[in-house]
Amino acid sequence: MIEPTNFIEEAIVEDIREGKTKTVHTRFPPEPNGYLHIGHCKALTIDFATAKKFGGLCNLRMDDTNPAKEDTEYVDAIMEDIHWLGFDWGDRFFYGSDYFEKDYEYAVELIRKGLAYVCELTPEQFREYRGDLTHPAVSPYRDRPVEESLRLFEEMREGKYPEGKYTLRAKIDLASGNFCMRDPVIYRIKYVEHHRQGTKWCIFPMYDFAHPIQDALEGITHSLCSLEYEIHRPLYDWVVDNVSVPSKPRQIEFARLNMTYTVMSKRFLRSLVESGAVDGWDDPRMPTLCGLRRRGYTPESIIDFCTRIGVAKSDSLVDISLLEHCIREELNAKAVRRVAVLHPVRVIVENYPEGKTEYFSLPNNPQDENAGTRQVAFTREIFVDRDDVSLNPPPKYFRLKPDGEVRLMGGYIVRWKSCETDENGNITSVTVTADLESGCGNPVDGRKVKGTIHWVSASESVTSDVYLYGYLFTIENTGAVPEGKTFEDYVNPDSVQVLHGCRLEKSLADAKPGEKFQFVRTGYFTKDTKNDAFLRIVELKDSKPF
Repeated sequence: MIEPTNFIEEAIVEDIREGKTKTVHTRFPPEPNGYLHIGHCKALTIDFATAKKFGGLCNLRMDDTNPAKEDTEYVDAIMEDIHWLGFDWGDRFFYGSDYFEKDYEYAVELIRKGLAYVCELTPEQFREYRGDLTHPAVSPYRDRPVEESLRLFEEMREGKYPEGKYTLRAKIDLASGNFCMRDPVIYRIKYVEHHRQGTKWCIFPMYDFAHPIQDALEGITHSLCSLEYEIHRPLYDWVVDNVSVPSKPRQIEFARLNMTYTVMSKRFLRSLVESGAVDGWDDPRMPTLCGLRRRGYTPESIIDFCTRIGVAKSDSLVDISLLEHCIREELNAKAVRRVAVLHPVRVIVENYPEGKTEYFSLPNNPQDENAGTRQVAFTREIFVDRDDVSLNPPPKYFRLKPDGEVRLMGGYIVRWKSCETDENGNITSVTVTADLESGCGNPVDGRKVKGTIHWVSASESVTSDVYLYGYLFTIENTGAVPEGKTFEDYVNPDSVQVLHGCRLEKSLADAKPGEKFQFVRTGYFTKDTKNDAFLRIVELKDSKPF
């Protein structure tokens, strides 16, 4: 017997032991009205990984019962993202709209059983008659004759009535303490062209009615969903108990992913795209899987993140730094090291011969003994980072400063001689002298130099734009927006900084889109898949330990 590691697996083991389940069968049912984000990744990881652990199956089913904003673009993107993560559904790919005819038949079955009726309350009346915890709901159409409801429901399908004129409601319990059971609407009229069905249908089932039917028809044994559906579970069970579906799935809920500085709402993410606040669904600041992929996150790091946060029964807020830690930990072991000077200042090595080039050997990855080394060119003129030079340094500043000396990483020790500044007092160039006996592998005996800085040759380097990303939102908990405020009020206007004219090690000219590097002393970066630039994946150090 498989050893369970969370409460979902414990429930499955119990069902197997009691003979309720033979082959575990789950499903991932995304709505194709946007791109998948990191929150969906947690759900699909649970769906696919649980089935795999028990030697079972997992279906992919597009929940396209609401045609208003669904599109084949999103269908294709969802499939691409799931495959990128390493999961596969085989030949078990379905659409919720595949079952529209069966949904209709089961709705008719409920009407015939006296368990559903056509209602003509307006939305305003529906809210007015909903009742409260001490008063039941009211429906003046609850006792409509079965034959009349059958006729009206058929005429609804034929398009004889305008939107909002009628709905079909399940007849359950108007006094239920669970408002989802107070005769919920299970069908509504909607004149919208469906991305697959065209104009064939003008009535559409509600998710709470269609979903349990879809699960039952596909033989799903365990319908795993996020915690907000816990209150809907009695309705899920009521549907499968009262229509003649071939099986009875079990719904189990888990806590959804909430992450700091992030919004897990396709509706709001869509508004960011449509307003131009971000550069599309794959903007590297977005929590979408395509955005994370473009930024340089790997499937392994994302799945590692989902594994670490675990499967819980109550909602919590996960620190985004854990996700950053997962990719940083992976890239520290795998990414090759390269030198990039993001804020270049020219340095002239006065006593080094003009026209001469020599090569120093630098490790490709000190964490990987098999990664080997590379040769980096050194010339009379080099670039160093602006942060590594100062005319008025603070205490304990062990970089390039007047009367100071530093070691050039893998190369010579150099001493400050002079500098030039602009009208604002900013250093534009520095002249140094080098101890030419202190090259890599030849440290001068007795010399102690505390500072080491990175550099690139002026003539043997390339120029590139580099994008540095911050958090998309300025508020840590986007689920606690103060009253009177909206998410829009907390979009970070400084969430991206574009650096022009950065100087990079010459080998980076051959970097392939999506290839990942550690820029020494700077962070982890990837070559953009859309532009000729480099994107920062994550900074070099953890801000918090894990």
